[in-house]
Amino acid sequence: MLYILVGQDDFSLQESLGEIKRGAGDQALLATNTTTLDGQQVTLDQLRTVCETLPFLAERRLVIVKGLLERFEPQGKSSRQKKIRRESNQQNEYKSLAAYLSKIPDSTILVLVDKRIKTSNPLFRGLSPKAEVKSFPLLRGNKLRQWIQRRVKEEGGNISPVAVDLMAKLVGGNLWIMANEINKLLLFASSRRIEEEDVKTVVSYAREANVFAMVDAILEFNARLAEQWLQQLLQEGAAPAYLLVMLSRQVQMIVRAKELSSQGKPKVEIQNRLGLISDFALGKTLEQAGRYTFKRLGEVYHRLLEADLSIKT
Repeated sequence: MLYILVGQDDFSLQESLGEIKRGAGDQALLATNTTTLDGQQVTLDQLRTVCETLPFLAERRLVIVKGLLERFEPQGKSSRQKKIRRESNQQNEYKSLAAYLSKIPDSTILVLVDKRIKTSNPLFRGLSPKAEVKSFPLLRGNKLRQWIQRRVKEEGGNISPVAVDLMAKLVGGNLWIMANEINKLLLFASSRRIEEEDVKTVVSYAREANVFAMVDAILEFNARLAEQWLQQLLQEGAAPAYLLVMLSRQVQMIVRAKELSSQGKPKVEIQNRLGLISDFALGKTLEQAGRYTFKRLGEVYHRLLEADLSIKT
């Protein structure tokens, strides 16, 4: 059996891989019959050897290959001669792999795991008709809210729609972090329904929202409001060094977002380039980037540098 699991939502992908493992028979025996390979380095001969090895005291063996499809993704610009030579080598290689992997022994369960590939990927095109393909994109919008509600219910809890909206806004599509925050909320709320105030109190990203507010006040020269936010964050247990780092990081993010926006880059690309998973964080950063000049951001950044040097000297 051949599976292809693809996507940036690593949490859901790993859950699906867990289901495949549970369906493969005795888990104790499966542990001794599981092999994980690096798809960027593995050769056809190595794959053949592993896949054709008979399982030990079990009906099935499990072979997991990570990054094999990504190996055949189209590359960036290069010289025409190099490009032709690379494509020729890759064509021979992926055809051999596709021919073999489409007829692996019945005793082997092969799972190809990749983060992001294009539908034009030649190995993917060759294998997908003969495989069970599952895609796991990052969840957003209604799909993310539905996932939060379902997860809370599965864990035996209940959550208000307003609390769900705030969770989706603050945490975003990283389901590892989201699952951890949900567990904290369930413990905090005990047997009652999770409300918006619980999210503001417990969820780590709620503090980040207050950091954004402090940054806004500083950039607007509003010392009184900035000091209020600073005192609130300190009372909540935020360390001064943490706040300085967060402030410096946000100013850097604003500058980068402003530069990318001026180049006409779409929001999705800006989000990926900045490494922001939370839609809330992206929205606030773009909003701040549009409101402040490079000159003002430069002044703030130099003040932050002075503060950092003063602390260390």
